[in-house]
Amino acid sequence: CFVSRRARGERMFLGRTSELNYLNTFYDSKGSQLLVVYGQRNIGKTSLLKEFVKGKPYYYYCARSASEREQTYEWGRELRNLNGNLPEYPSYAEIFEEISENGSDKMVMIVDEFQHAVKSGNTFMKDLVSFVRESGKHGEILVVLLSSSTGWVENSMVTKIGEAAYALSGFLKIKELPFEEMQRFFPKFSAEECVEAYAILGGFPGLWTQFDDLLSMKENICRFVLNPHTYLMEEGLRIVVDELRETAVYHTILSSIASGRHKLNDLYRHTGFSRAKISVYLKNLMELELVEKVFSYDTEGKANTRKGIYRIRNHFVHFYFRFLYPNRSALALKSVDVFYEEYIQLFFKNFAAPYFKEVCRQRIEKWDREEKLPIGIDRIGEWIGKSGNIDVIAQDEAGKTLAAYCNWEKSVMQYEDYERLLSNIKMAKLKADTIYLFSIQRFDEKLNLEAKMKKNLKLISLEDM
Repeated sequence: CFVSRRARGERMFLGRTSELNYLNTFYDSKGSQLLVVYGQRNIGKTSLLKEFVKGKPYYYYCARSASEREQTYEWGRELRNLNGNLPEYPSYAEIFEEISENGSDKMVMIVDEFQHAVKSGNTFMKDLVSFVRESGKHGEILVVLLSSSTGWVENSMVTKIGEAAYALSGFLKIKELPFEEMQRFFPKFSAEECVEAYAILGGFPGLWTQFDDLLSMKENICRFVLNPHTYLMEEGLRIVVDELRETAVYHTILSSIASGRHKLNDLYRHTGFSRAKISVYLKNLMELELVEKVFSYDTEGKANTRKGIYRIRNHFVHFYFRFLYPNRSALALKSVDVFYEEYIQLFFKNFAAPYFKEVCRQRIEKWDREEKLPIGIDRIGEWIGKSGNIDVIAQDEAGKTLAAYCNWEKSVMQYEDYERLLSNIKMAKLKADTIYLFSIQRFDEKLNLEAKMKKNLKLISLEDM
């Protein structure tokens, strides 16, 4: 079994200053509060809470997927192990009272994956709300309800808990970390290796801990993704299985999108499912933030624009269904090195290209926040044409436009690529006031000369970002 040197969670807490401040604001407020904190698996929720409770009295419980009786039994057993004095099958009210007696000052109570307790019956939230409202009897408390089930929190929770929703003091959604945080996390990686790692792992710090920046990208993939004894080997499936029923249908749709079928009609022809059925399943995948529907930036060139297309939003799920899922037989029979060379190596550049565009867009947005752009961005997106794309379009309130092209697959960006961008800008019926060209490495001589002659043309290599 291979274990990354970062598997212990070293340097796990990154880029969460605003989230930490949000939690501390509630903790420093008078009275008791009830917060919901949620985000996808491996997003760093638990690490954030560990950082938050440092120096504070707290209690943590991770709810099980179990009946209400089993839930209170297990919770009571854990508390008795802490010298609690509870019956074998306590009520939630008795559990909360026991927790408050073990605290001092204002304490924090964290219930992880709380949706399991909510789904198993109606007593949990009812007793919890009563407990928080009667905090004067036992001292102030901040209850943090933690969940990895983002779709359930955003679409079903309020209906399920009913009037208890009025007692909630706030919501905090933990989002993916940006590319620049990954660069901080992997200081030994080159800029190109960081983009490759970002293409695979996305902004999920829980996945970052599985890679080692002292190894090459091939070694990381072979050791920590393809090896059957590692955490990442089946994580792509676990993300789907833990949240959804009828996984065979979802696997089919995800595999179809990963193979390049991005339109509803393409999915219909390949899967054999009805369009109505596919639409329902896609909606569920989008609620879980596993899939997204991408619409082209709105311009006057609508006649040349493709309608909305579907993409796998979760980077690691995309990697899994692009390379591992369709080649399971070969993965079982071949060595990891041979599998990598035959099924990943030749296609990895193409796989990572869209994520380089994502990195470039993040850089543009960062420069906008730092007021380093010639315009102040009001809208940003991408233009998806029938015969070509514009990787990034940004406009200010007055309509001034910045257009960008992101070259990842060629070591040297050619002048012809620039001409192609100009053609796409024309098809979109836009006037580009500024053009940014991003390249993995270099630009040809003609492009360098063009940039010297035109002040509105900026050439940016990956190392300069």
